[in-house]
Amino acid sequence: MRASQLGVAVVSLGAVAAGVVSTGAARAEGESVGPALWMPSMNVFRRYSSADPEPIFSFYSDVLGHERLTEYDVGGATGVMRIRAGATELKFTGDTQDQHYESGGVDNATGLRLWTFFYSDRDALIARFENHGLPAPEFVPVGNTGRLSALVSDPEGELVQLIITGDPAGTTYDEVEVGLTVSDLGKSRAFYRDFVGLEELEPVYDPIFETMKYPYRHGATTISLRWFGADLPADTGTGGIQYVVSNVELVDRLAQEQKLEIKQPLSPLRGFNLRTIWLGDPDGITNYFAQTGQSGAAAQ
Repeated sequence: MRASQLGVAVVSLGAVAAGVVSTGAARAEGESVGPALWMPSMNVFRRYSSADPEPIFSFYSDVLGHERLTEYDVGGATGVMRIRAGATELKFTGDTQDQHYESGGVDNATGLRLWTFFYSDRDALIARFENHGLPAPEFVPVGNTGRLSALVSDPEGELVQLIITGDPAGTTYDEVEVGLTVSDLGKSRAFYRDFVGLEELEPVYDPIFETMKYPYRHGATTISLRWFGADLPADTGTGGIQYVVSNVELVDRLAQEQKLEIKQPLSPLRGFNLRTIWLGDPDGITNYFAQTGQSGAAAQ
């Protein structure tokens, strides 16, 4: 069993334990996966190459202030670290040999290039960095929005954006934004809007990266698309997106009808009450869909 497969299992089982319910809605025009989106957020995974993942785990929990969840040890040096950031679970698994990785910033490659977290208390966040021997984040204004932004690197060198919202405590902490760099905005926007069925928000100019940002939301998680050119190398391995669905057969049927890249076909995951299908978006970024026993029963 691959570490990536195990990541699906524990993400999905974690969602069941949380007792989530569906907020998905069908788009008016055409058929999409939207009606089958059962969990009111998307979960996100990131692979790491370090022999010791504890510094990564500590950075996202102790420094950034998110909740550590149970780490799954399935033997064979394969483990899945889990962090809860609001309603979104972040999953960390080791690198796999069947994916391509590109280091560097948001504009260096296509793929999942940025996680953005939101805070109301800048002083408390800075204090956590300093208490762990890390340089304090350097915040700059986000245009004239009243928000502040700082870019920091996690222990693997992957970029993380910290936003101070200026809102009362707790009003935006549950939100997570996932930044994807894409090679063809038209194709990627159609995939996340028309196939996945996410809510398309108004494009906004991003003064931090000096480009337009195209956001797509489901519950507490937003995917934001950015474009920096059509010829960037493709990073298909560093990160991906996971959805818990009530009808994985619908995902399979629509994927085949639309001739999408199927990375792993619809199949049960041995040892778990779970059926999954792994798809690639237009840039090969993994989008995997899992139907659990509980999510499947909810549709009946």
